Amino acid sequence: MILFPEWYGGIEKGFAIRLAFLLVGVWWFGFAQYTFAHLPDNIYERKDEGDYLFNGYRELRKVWGELKKTSRIKTFLLSFFFYNMGVQTVMYVATLFGDGELHLDSSILIAIILIIQFVAIGGAYLFSNLSKRFGNIRALSIAITIWVFVCIGAFLCNKKYGVNEQNMFMGLAAVVGLVMGGIQSLSRSTYSKLLPETIDHASYFSFYDVCDKIGTVIGTLAFGLINEMTGSMRNSIIVLAGFFFIGLFLLLRMPKSERSIQPVLNS
Repeated sequence: MILFPEWYGGIEKGFAIRLAFLLVGVWWFGFAQYTFAHLPDNIYERKDEGDYLFNGYRELRKVWGELKKTSRIKTFLLSFFFYNMGVQTVMYVATLFGDGELHLDSSILIAIILIIQFVAIGGAYLFSNLSKRFGNIRALSIAITIWVFVCIGAFLCNKKYGVNEQNMFMGLAAVVGLVMGGIQSLSRSTYSKLLPETIDHASYFSFYDVCDKIGTVIGTLAFGLINEMTGSMRNSIIVLAGFFFIGLFLLLRMPKSERSIQPVLNS
């Protein structure tokens, strides 16, 4: 709709862009209704209690108290915090890098976004198979290592190194798509396998999501600050590679086994 507005009755391009955003909202709203209709609700038949505004913060504090008892989950979450910081930042700033550093046309950047999304489907299946063969931790380690090479490739995506910037950037986008879907699904799967027996899955995954969002904020802030200080996004890319290195180091230091914990969240 954005690239070929003439296919839709010759509508003006600015209106096509606004209409595309509206249709995205309709898409989300429509599929949300299927979710609401078919997913089970309150399967443990718990009653609503307390203050809605502060209950979430209290649950997160309880989860933190539980997680402090186990080094495996703590180490994994710290590893996730760093490597996911890199993943989310790359996803947010990839088009900015293509526009600001490589000066690619907007139609190319839109095509790159589509490449990433479609390849990510296959990537999720690929890393699912790697997980079955080698285990979640080793499959995650492979994914993080690939992300490090993606950062190095983005840094070297420069005419002065004798490369075709557009072709190389599209190739990197395909690799990003391959590992993006895999690392996200593997991260959730690994976290769920590390959790103790509990009925408060939402509380634990809310804590996981908070780590995700805080990491995203810090990652994009670091990217922007380095770019502002040095005048080049390529230097920011090196910082992202550092995040992945830290995440990989912590992941490889995870204890292989641990005494199970007894959560107090249900009481």
